[in-house]
Parts: sequence; C-alpha cells; structure tokens
Amino acid sequence: MGADGDMGKARAGKVSGSVESKPRRRRAFSTMAQAERWLDDRMNIERLRPHRVDPDAFKLDRMRALMRELDDPQDATPIVHIAGSKGKGSVCEMLAGCLGANGYAAGVYTSPHLVTVRERIRIGGEMIGESAFARLLGRVQDAGDAIEKAHGPVTYFECVTALAFLYFAEQAVDAAIVEVGLGGRLDSTNIVNPAVTAITAIQLEHTAILGDTLEKIAEEKAGIIKPGVPCLTMAQDEAVLGVFERIAAERGAPLMVLGREIDFTQRFEAAHAMGPHMRVCVGTGDQSLDHLPVPFEGEHQAQNCGLALAILQQLALRGFEYTERGVLAGLENSVKNGRLEEVWDNPRVIIDGAHTGESVRTLVNAIGAHVRADSMIVIFGCAADKDVDTMLAEIGRGADKVIFTRAAGNPRAMDPFELQRRFEESHGGMAQVEPDLRSAINTAAKGVGPDDLICITGSFYLAGEAKALFLAKREELAASGA
Repeated sequence: MGADGDMGKARAGKVSGSVESKPRRRRAFSTMAQAERWLDDRMNIERLRPHRVDPDAFKLDRMRALMRELDDPQDATPIVHIAGSKGKGSVCEMLAGCLGANGYAAGVYTSPHLVTVRERIRIGGEMIGESAFARLLGRVQDAGDAIEKAHGPVTYFECVTALAFLYFAEQAVDAAIVEVGLGGRLDSTNIVNPAVTAITAIQLEHTAILGDTLEKIAEEKAGIIKPGVPCLTMAQDEAVLGVFERIAAERGAPLMVLGREIDFTQRFEAAHAMGPHMRVCVGTGDQSLDHLPVPFEGEHQAQNCGLALAILQQLALRGFEYTERGVLAGLENSVKNGRLEEVWDNPRVIIDGAHTGESVRTLVNAIGAHVRADSMIVIFGCAADKDVDTMLAEIGRGADKVIFTRAAGNPRAMDPFELQRRFEESHGGMAQVEPDLRSAINTAAKGVGPDDLICITGSFYLAGEAKALFLAKREELAASGA
C-alpha cells in the first residue's frame, strides 16, 4: 500500500486544511454535555415510531448542502461503504481490526451506540474525544444554520455523520469504514464516493419505511452501488441477488458474491485451544486467506468475516498491503460491542443487540453452539414496532426463564406486561415482569448459579443500558478498592 496509503494521507491532510477556508461565525460548545443537549434536540429517526417519521428526513439534498458548507470532508479519504439488514456492524469491526493491525489508521463510523454517542466515531478502537466532538459539532451547527432556510433543520443522524467525516479528514485517516444508518439509497451516508461498497444479509426490517418485501428492501440497500465501484455481497435469496445484479448492471458496477465470484468456504471447528468457532477461506484473484478463525460467535458470522476479508482483498488492489499475521491479529482484536459481549463474569452476563426475529434466532443458535451454560435466563425488551411474536418464539426456544422489562431510554419500547401476556399465551414458559432493567438484573442474579447465564437482549437500547449499568458498577468497585 505504501504509495497509495501515503497518497490517502496527503489527500486527507489537504482536504482537512481546506475545511477551514470558508469565512463564517465559529460556534463552539464548551462541554460535551452542552453539545449532546443541542444534538438531542434534533429530529432523531432512531427514536421515532415509523408512522411519525417525516418523509423529508430521507432527502439527500440537505445532506449534500451541509457537506458543501463544510467543504466536503467526505472526499478526504478512501471510503468503504457498507449496507445491509444484519451483520454490517460486524463487517465494519472485523475490517477495521484487520486494517489497524496492518498499520493503517482506519476511521469507523457505525450506529447506533450503546453507552455514548462517541462510540459511533472511532479511529481503530479509540472513540473521538469529548473536546473534539464538542468543537466539531459547533462547526456542524454553524453549517446547519447556514442551510436551514433553504433545506430545513438538520437531523441528529445528519449532524453526527457530518461530524464523523470532519473528524476523519482532520485526523488524516488512511481509510474510513462507513456503516449505513437506515436503508441505503436515501441514507445520509450515501453522499460518499467510495472505493468499495458491500451489502450484508437482507432481512425484513423497517418495513414501514423501506418496504414490505425482501425485493423492496434490497432495492433500497442497493442504492449505495456506485458506477464503476466494486460491490461485494454474500449468498442471498435469489430475488435479492436479482435486484443487486440488475442495479449493478445498470450502473456498470462489478458485483461479486461470496461463493460465486469470490472463492469462499466455511467450517465449524471445536479445537481445544480456542473452543468452538468458525473458520473461513476467502480468495479473490491471486489473493487467498485460508482457514482463518472467525472472532465472533455464531455460524452467521462466518459470512460476515468472509465479506470483511474480501473487502480487504479489494483494498489491496488499491495499494493497501496486508500480511496474514496482521489479519489474524486484527480479527482477534475486533471490537464486539454488543455482539454476544460478556459484561460481567459472576454471574455471567452477556448482552446482544438482536432486535429482529432472525437476529434473535441466530443469537439463540450461537449461544447453544459457543457458550457453555447449565441454564439461561433471558432479560428481554423490544420496540413495539418489531416482529414481536417471532422474537418471542425464538426466545422461548432457548431460554429456561424469561424476565420482561423495558429500556429506560426507548420511547418506542413495548409494555413488558404485554410481552409477558403474548409469550405465555403462545409458549406457556416461565416469565415474569420487572419495571426496569436494574430490577430485572437483580432478580435474575438471585436465580442463577456459577454455571448459568444471563442474556440481555431485544434492542440496542436495552443492551446499551445494561452495559452502562455494569460499567458504572465496575467504576464503583474500583473506587472502593473492592
């Protein structure tokens, strides 16, 4: 990568410098808390029920105008743009790990966050600092004010996306890995000119906004495909692949599928040293990565890992060099962040952001295959606009006991008593309700032994609240010297 990597840094530095060129009043937030208060006043689609989402939120004209006002920092660096219904965050983390372990500064932009909004903007595993966040958000606020009369007020996601691009340009990253927020075609991130695009598994999700069939959803996700830019994906429903093939052909973009244009195999292994895990082989052209262990649990993660490695191989064609030793180290250090993440060890507590029927199914399967436990208590809460009955069916398949609750920060959360009623009517399993997550955790902890497991899942809000609670507990114990 040598030369191209240096060129990437040079481009980033040049654009980063030019970001300051437009004369305008500079505003700054004095604290992170002040910045977050302003940001939280923006329209936030993640917190709205689908019928309350303003259609104007999905227009790229405002985002393009915002970025022009900021001198288009998204053009500062090579970008990998990743869409999909499930797995795109995992692909981002594995790819970022591989780039970082091979010596590159990789910017990562993902959503949603678990504990702090700063999680969304990272270089490698390091979050953007509070002072940088507050300073750059002030510039985004200025730019938003400048375009508001013509385009309307900027949204929460638009602001954070713009801030991420400003930060990556300022820090002159070698590459930026950008996860689509919602859909693809009209997502705020879709103002980039990427080096590579990728689309993960397509499932029925956000049907009120994206469409009620796999084909309609695939059409929205495929909106990130750009003329002449290679697009990578994995084995999909034939109808979904048909949509990708049509749009890629219309735009003159090479489409490559794992197991078709890209050599790909996967296998399960139960080696003593690593425990049960998946391994993958990925080959593109004369490049080959063989028998690499997948760092995340679950058979579904093998395809996600394969896609991340195939993207890395595409970047190698653009000058990004890697070694197999670096790839192994990068995979091993990939950030879990809400993916079967253990947040406490006595009792054992894992969190997972599964929030669709299919993702809960893969979670239950992954726990069965990879986690040793005599019994499992599931603490569950979800949004009311989800496919609740399917999620409950999958929970009933894997849990020995269920405690229903609701996330404190989710205005879309479903009444836990309604979850209990529907669960008991359809499954007849053991279930109870606790008014809040802290109470649910305390109740679950009283009923588990050293070889049991507590799993907290159903939404990113619930998983994030749980992680914050356990982080606070660790800090409390550390302060007391316990």
